Amino acid sequence: MKNLSKYLVGAACVTALAFSTGAFIKVYAAEAPVVAPGQPVDLTYAAAKALPAVVHIKYVQNSKTKTVEVQEDPFGGFFDPFGFFGNPGNGGSRRQQVQTPKREATGSGVIISSDGYIVTNNHVVEGADELTVTLNDNREFSARIVGTDKQTDLALLKVNATNLPTMSIGDSDNLKVGEWVIAVGNPYNLNSTVTAGIVSAKSRGLGATRNGIESFIQTDAAINQGNSGGALVNTQGELVGINAMLYSQTGAYSGYGFAIPTTIMNKVVDDIKKYGSVQRVMLGIQGGDVLNFINAQKEEGKNTDLGTNEGVYVSEVSEEGNGAALGLMKGDVITKFDGQKVTRMSELQQALNSKRPGDKATVTYIRNKKELAKTITLKNAQGTTKVIEQADIDVLGGQYRPVPDTLKKQLNISYGLEVLKVNSGALKSAGINRGFIIQNVNDNMVKSIDDLQNLVRKASTSKDPVLYIQGIYPTGKKAYFAVPLAD
Repeated sequence: MKNLSKYLVGAACVTALAFSTGAFIKVYAAEAPVVAPGQPVDLTYAAAKALPAVVHIKYVQNSKTKTVEVQEDPFGGFFDPFGFFGNPGNGGSRRQQVQTPKREATGSGVIISSDGYIVTNNHVVEGADELTVTLNDNREFSARIVGTDKQTDLALLKVNATNLPTMSIGDSDNLKVGEWVIAVGNPYNLNSTVTAGIVSAKSRGLGATRNGIESFIQTDAAINQGNSGGALVNTQGELVGINAMLYSQTGAYSGYGFAIPTTIMNKVVDDIKKYGSVQRVMLGIQGGDVLNFINAQKEEGKNTDLGTNEGVYVSEVSEEGNGAALGLMKGDVITKFDGQKVTRMSELQQALNSKRPGDKATVTYIRNKKELAKTITLKNAQGTTKVIEQADIDVLGGQYRPVPDTLKKQLNISYGLEVLKVNSGALKSAGINRGFIIQNVNDNMVKSIDDLQNLVRKASTSKDPVLYIQGIYPTGKKAYFAVPLAD
């Protein structure tokens, strides 16, 4: 598994072939097939159930003007092939506006309710200006993003429609290794494609994303670019996973694909619908699989006996996290979470993902070869048991506009958001007055109201719900403010 992440590819298709299937075949089946052990499996029932509920998603990111840092050239592009004039690149840097090209991509999604809710991957829709959903019967709808969760790579979309086809959502925990599944999606814009394989492994952690929650279903059903967000379906025609990525050294399918289990999907979707963001608890530890730790110790010539070869080895405990409240220490091995056996980090992540702040959990761990168990009321990243609702820009209590060109020229700036009015809210409490120009928030450039809105939403659900705002007044005076978003 070493260096595995460099070969992991999010299965969203960023290039389109010049043709598509353009049509589909309806397959009818009366009931789920019952197959005796050792007999061939009929997958037509599963395909008939899944195909109408899997959609094609077209992503468009419009051309934009961006400000970038470029090296000054004191010779104005003078050709100096022999380097007689030294390195002109050391003449400093300047900001320059560039036009980014229009970008298009495609992916898949799964209709989970007849009133238009669709699940897909976050990486399929992230940064999109336009999203178009095409159903299996070629109907098209514009979609809006209801919410996203980068840690699980899931997103919830909504289209304005009713009586849409759906499929039943199954329990991915009941999947067995070796069980037949089909993957349904739109690889390379080949709409309504079905591939078959088996469950190759469960609770697979890949380290593909930083701070990601990973407990993938691994399958050898072919998953290619464009399959992202599509359905992994069992022989009963039930949704058991959302296809997310493939393992490849070439960018195309070479044996293994990975899907997000419905046990994770259900919690994320429910939280986004209820609260606008995922309510998450973290144990507040760093560590990894016990076996990996033991093997690393062996490579250093050390023999380590922890009393078990399975579980999660704790290498570090955050002072303010749930782990510290439990009394966990470096060297402990977590073996159970709420009575459920934990053999690796991915299983612990999946178990934690099912919890919300305020829930109780019993953690079983081994210390000095002795088994201990403690129960705790779980807290969120902000150290409370309160529901964290995604804040809106209205919490700031202001009105804004992009800085006019005349003011940009006067202040020698290239971007910013001017505060036109300050009402009761976070800006007033922080001392920000009318006329102030917001340029950077939490080290991100702010050029539009959408930029500020996105940064408010992101900060409001973070461990540190504060906006660190840098900007300038019309007088040329620069200022810096810390604007808390929490009460």
